[in-house]
Order: sequence, then structure tokens, then C-alpha cells
Amino acid sequence: MSSAEVLWQPSPRQVEQSNLADFLRWLQASQGRSFADYTELWRWSTHELTEFWAAVWDYYHLDAASSYDAVLTERAMPGARWFPGARLNFAQRCLSAGNDTRPALVSVAETGEPVETSWRELRDEVAAVAGALRDLGVEPGDHVAAYLPNIREAVVALLATASVGAVWTACSPDFGIPSVLARFRQVSPVVLIAADGYAHGGKEFDRRAQAAGLLDGLPTVRHLLTVRCQTTGDWPVGAGVTVHDWPAISPAADIEFADVAFDDPLWVLWSSGTTGVPKGIVHGHGGIVVELLKSLGLGADLRATDRFMFLTSTSWMVWNYLVGGLLHGATIVLYDGSPTFPDVNGAWRVAERTGATVVGVGAGYLMAGAQAGAEPHAQVGLRRLRSILQTGSTLPPSAWRWVYSHVSPDVWLQSVCGGTDICSALAGAAAGLPVRTGRIAAPALGVALASWDPQGDPLTGQQGELVVTEPMPSMPLWFVADPDGQRYRDSYFDTFPGVWRHGDWVTVHDDLSIVMAGRSDSTLNRMGVRMGSADIYAVVEALPEITDSLVIGAELPDGSYAMPLFVVLDENTTLDDALRSRIVTAIRTELSPRHVPDEIVAAPAVPRTLTGKKLEVPIKRILQGTPPAQVTSAGAITHEDTLSWYAEHGRVMGRTPI
Repeated sequence: MSSAEVLWQPSPRQVEQSNLADFLRWLQASQGRSFADYTELWRWSTHELTEFWAAVWDYYHLDAASSYDAVLTERAMPGARWFPGARLNFAQRCLSAGNDTRPALVSVAETGEPVETSWRELRDEVAAVAGALRDLGVEPGDHVAAYLPNIREAVVALLATASVGAVWTACSPDFGIPSVLARFRQVSPVVLIAADGYAHGGKEFDRRAQAAGLLDGLPTVRHLLTVRCQTTGDWPVGAGVTVHDWPAISPAADIEFADVAFDDPLWVLWSSGTTGVPKGIVHGHGGIVVELLKSLGLGADLRATDRFMFLTSTSWMVWNYLVGGLLHGATIVLYDGSPTFPDVNGAWRVAERTGATVVGVGAGYLMAGAQAGAEPHAQVGLRRLRSILQTGSTLPPSAWRWVYSHVSPDVWLQSVCGGTDICSALAGAAAGLPVRTGRIAAPALGVALASWDPQGDPLTGQQGELVVTEPMPSMPLWFVADPDGQRYRDSYFDTFPGVWRHGDWVTVHDDLSIVMAGRSDSTLNRMGVRMGSADIYAVVEALPEITDSLVIGAELPDGSYAMPLFVVLDENTTLDDALRSRIVTAIRTELSPRHVPDEIVAAPAVPRTLTGKKLEVPIKRILQGTPPAQVTSAGAITHEDTLSWYAEHGRVMGRTPI
């Protein structure tokens, strides 16, 4: 049994009023099923997949929207097919859930007052944009790309795209042109929706030139649909592209929802691998609907009366997760700005001003508050806050305690892990379970999560690979540009055939509580937004002075996340401040400000396998403190003599920031 410190325990009344308790009462009344505790319920949900997911379908009244032929056929990974015969449109399900006694959206920027959008206004605006897309020739299966911040128009554009039956994909406008093109080019979009700029940290950024650069690199785009956030000037767009203003709203206009199958594609999310172009992960309408109904409803306990805010950009899967709050009739709060503007309590002030009851944050934001000695409970108030969803990376014990001492003594801190791959949570909180330092409460319902050793044997109380042994409805349909599915299989099923390997180190205790220890692969995970090392290399190694490079994202024992960049220089170059500045500028402008390294260090060489792959995962483990002899075999790599150099750097890592 876990010995982690209990920080919070729900009251009997809180448990009784939870969605999960209502679901259990419904199971008892409708099916005569009862369970002694969460562990027993979870085991049923993962052993009896068809019964569990059929219950989710019925509990959320999807039977009124569509019938289906079977819950699950071909129970395999990959290859499972969920709810064949069902017809579900994500946008239709979102827009049918609202109650006009409450707003659908609350939008707020760094300056200015919150602006509410009613469900009627949301439907009218979605109808207008969907009509505009159809007028531009967008058809089911076409791709619509968005270069938008976390604003009302982004939600509208997603729902309009889905209502047409087209496929959505997005990047935040803080991403540079090469990074965005590496993604959007793969899907050949027919329309680009772009904002003229965004605000962050008290500064405004004009992105019209970047949008024009995207159009130059996307020959399939013939139409630019513009969103005015800051400017009134023209868009510098070349010949062959027509610029369209955001459409005017026609009140009470009907929305025509495309009749889509359960596994028709809804959106493409991007999660970079360690080599090659970013992975385009395709999710389906139905899989996302049932998964986010279950995850947000039975897991996070989101209710129609909640105001749900997540600190995110459109590039992070939690933005899509946030939009999923509409499926529950909840009000979603959209904040476009820096969470630390004008100071570290910036996001908490937004939560207070908007009446947010459920707030999602990356671990980094909580750690920043704790390290700054912030006291949002005393300084801001947070009168309506009842729950915090924390994700993105692990949280040190001191930050857990800070939440209860300085944010709210009564808040339900839900530590959640999941990923872009499934656009949901694999593990998180559950009504009735306590909050304990350093522990995720339990695997999510319907998620057959386990920790395995390299031989595929399950571990209890020991760190191993996070695996999922049964299929889930929101697992990817396929990857973009992967016609035979080989890249998909290599990403998740190459280590344990037929079993999903998620790429995280995890310890599962005998009470089902979980400790995450970071990525077991080399994906960079900065504030929850993943980027492949190949993206960094493409930019850095284009500089003539750099002959090789190695970037590592490493979770450290104190809960912090270190991202050093090692560069090998040509013989006539010295790593000085000027070169460091050029490297930072290149990454910031061509990729993303989020993925600027913490430090840039001149290295003697980059070790590689004998087949030429950079030794990313072994070097990460060395930086985390594992002896070099335990991470690689003698004679199996090049530049083996440099491993001791990396080990020494690991002992002082973080002391020489850029």
C-alpha cells in the first residue's frame, strides 16, 4: 500500500454528488451491477471492454443519436474497430449539449474583460463559417489548416470544419514557418485559417507575414480565411490565393452536419518522433466523442455547471481536450496570453475573473508559482475553483504541498497523464480516491494500463515501461503519409507486439496508484507540447559552424525538466555568446519559443549507434544519473569515450543557463 502523504480526501457528500457515483447508481439500476471499490470497477472496465463501452454509450444517451452493429470487432492492436455502423459527428454532439442559461465560451486576453458567447451565438457562428467553407469548395475528407491562438474563432473553426466532414489540423502562431510547414504539407490543406497576430507577455506579434510564408509553401491552399485580432492592414499574400474575411453571422441559421461514420477522420494532431517528419496522428469522430465523454465526465468529473479553463495553445492536445468540455454542456474558458502576465499569478487572476471552476495547468506553472513564493489564495481569491487538472510532466512534492497551502486547501488536485496519441488521459484522479503527493490516483476507466519489464512481464511497485494491453476507442485511426501502417506499428508496437508501449517510465503500486518518471523515448516534452528532436536538428545543423548536435529532454529528481542542446563545432569555431544567440534565434523563429533549450553546450562529439542513430535515450539516462555502463554495451557505439563527458555534465546540468 502507498505511503505517500495524503493531502486531500473528498467528503462523503462530494463523492455522492460526483458523476462517477451517478454512473454507478445507473449501472445498478439498469444492469444490476455493483462494485466494491474503484479497483473492482476499473478491472471490470478493462476486462469486459464491450460491456463497459456499451454502458458509456447508453449512459451518455448516444443511443438517441445513433445505433451501432457491435461495440468492438477485431479486438486487436492495431486493428480494433469500434462501434461499426454508428454515425456520430463531433460538432453535432458538442453543439447539442448546451443550455442557454449558461454561456458556451468565455474568451479573455491578457488585457480587456472576459467576453461570453452563448450557445445560440456559438451555433450561429459555426453555421456561418461552415457555410463559408462549403462556398470555398471544402468537402468531406478535405483538410482545413489553422494558424490560430486560443481564441473563440479557433473553436468555431474546428466545429465548422467537423460539421462539414472535413479534417481539422492546427498550429499555434508562435510556431515558425518551417515547423508549421513540416506538419501542414503532409495533409495538403485546401483552406488556411489564420489570425493576424497574437499577444503574449504584454507584447503583440504580427503574424501576417508568417501566414503568407505558409501559403507560399502550401500549393494546395487557394483560400485564406482571416481572423482580425490586432491589425487593420492588408495581408501580404501572393497571387493564386484569395483572402476572405471572417464571415458575418446570420442569426438562427441552420447547421448542416455531415453524416460521418464512427471512424471517419476528425482531426490530425502532431506528435514528433525522434527521426523524420512530425507524426500526423488521425483521430475519428466517434472515438473522440466516447472517449472525452468518459474521460472528462467519469474521470475529471466535469459537469454542465462547470467553467473549464486550460492553459494551452492550439498546438497542444489539451486544447482539443478543452473543446471536448462542450460535449458535457460545460462552459469552456479560452485564455489567449501568458499565464505569468503581468506576474506569476496571471492565470489565477484569469480564473477568478472568469469564474473558472476547473482549471487545467502544466506542471511548470505550478512549479513556477511555488518557486516564486506566490500566494494566489490570498492575493487572488479563487472563490469558485473546485478542481485543478495538472499534466504535462511530473510534479515535485513541494509543488503538491504548495497547491494546498497557497492555492486552496479544499481544491481537488487531479494529476493526469495521457498524450497526443490518444487525445485523452491514460491515468488520473477518480471520485472517492485521495490526493497524495507524487501519485496519480489510478488508471482511467477503460484503460488497461500496466508497467512491464523488458521481457514483457508485469511489475508492481517497480519502474517499467507504461503499456496498454487492450484497445481504446481514441487510439489513432492511422498516421498521415503511412499507407502500410509501418510507422504506426513502429511507434507503439515494435517493443511488445500487439501491446501499446506509450513511451513513459511508470511505477504501478498495488493500490493502483501511479508514479510517472518521464519519457522512456527521446521525444521533447516542454510544458506538455511535444516536439521531435529531428525538428531541432534541422534548424541547428543548418548553421555552418555546427557539424553535429544532440538535444535531450530529461526529467530530473527534483521534478524539473532540463533541455540541454549539445553542439559539435567545426574546428575554426568557438561557442561564444554571439553563436548561442544565433542558435536561440533560429529555434525561436523557425520552430517555437517553447523549445528553446535551457543551455547550449559545446560537446566533443555526438555518440551514435553503429547504424548511425544518435544515442538520445542512453544519453538522457546518463544525464539523469544512470552510469554509462548500464545504458549501452561496449563496442556498440561510436565515440564511446565521450560518455564519461556526458555523465560529468549531468552532474552539473542546469548551472550554466543560456
